[in-house]
Amino acid sequence: MTQSLGPVMLDLEGPSLTIAEKTLLRDPAVGGVILFARNVENAEQVRRLCASVRAERPDLLLGIDQEGGRVQRIKAGATRLPAMARIGERFVEDPEAGVALAADAGWLLGMEMAACGLDVSFAPVLDVESGLSSVIGDRSFGHDPEQVALLGGHFVRGLHEAGMAAIGKHFPGHGGIEADTHLKVAEDPRPLEALKAHDLVPFARLAGELDGVMPAHVIYSAFDSRPAGFSPSWLGMLRESLGFKGCIFSDDLTMAGAHVAGSPAERARAALAAGCDMLLICNDRDAALEVVGACQGLQNKRIGKLRYARARPDLEALGALKRWRRANAKLSELAG
Repeated sequence: MTQSLGPVMLDLEGPSLTIAEKTLLRDPAVGGVILFARNVENAEQVRRLCASVRAERPDLLLGIDQEGGRVQRIKAGATRLPAMARIGERFVEDPEAGVALAADAGWLLGMEMAACGLDVSFAPVLDVESGLSSVIGDRSFGHDPEQVALLGGHFVRGLHEAGMAAIGKHFPGHGGIEADTHLKVAEDPRPLEALKAHDLVPFARLAGELDGVMPAHVIYSAFDSRPAGFSPSWLGMLRESLGFKGCIFSDDLTMAGAHVAGSPAERARAALAAGCDMLLICNDRDAALEVVGACQGLQNKRIGKLRYARARPDLEALGALKRWRRANAKLSELAG
């Protein structure tokens, strides 16, 4: 039976839990923890940190951004993954090899993160690169929406083979704007039909396979005056038109692109009202406490469904797996 969890996913100060964090994690409004580079020394230390979190709250969803390329929190003790654009380039040269690499990347990522004690990595990136975005760039599988959908789909299936949920981001597509929503409010003025024909393609293709989706803090002004993560219209489209049944994560509510929705508590309420299931609130403990206070009494069953689905692999034993050795060699080489 899937357990309901509180809707708040927050961060930690460092590589070990503080006394204050142990108390905070017991708050029923907290449903998850996301790790950043400041929480990571190596894979074994992450495993110990996850174990200490579970000692306080065994049910929490533990996540990380471990995409590969420039977004990889765990480096020591984990495979150095290439940026997904490198897999896209390999696909153009040799489609069969590119597809196999995408599947192996998802599988290896899932196995390594599970062995570290984590439930999810926020991957894959399903944004279509346009040459404009300062924040997406080589995190994308490429410029062709069909290629992004194909390789993203094989990456998702690789994650599933490893027993790990797949979280696609950033719906409906962050690749067509220059601005970084961590730093500023961003607007994409393209008409809805243009988005449907391009950026939305990977999400439409994979809506039935993804376990989670993270919407962008981007205002698509031809469709709605609110950022997608605060928009009942966008999240309603994701649920109704695309048929997505999984968990919707807000992007970090402390990002500049989210500030248009008001105070931290107002952002939380707006994201939940729009259809988000889980709220990320990071790098601002006062804001996190405000959001936890605003979410008292709220629970959600979709969050619990993302917990790692099978017996965790042993970190030290991964090297004994033939597929891990093969995938590790190929992906490390591609990472350069």
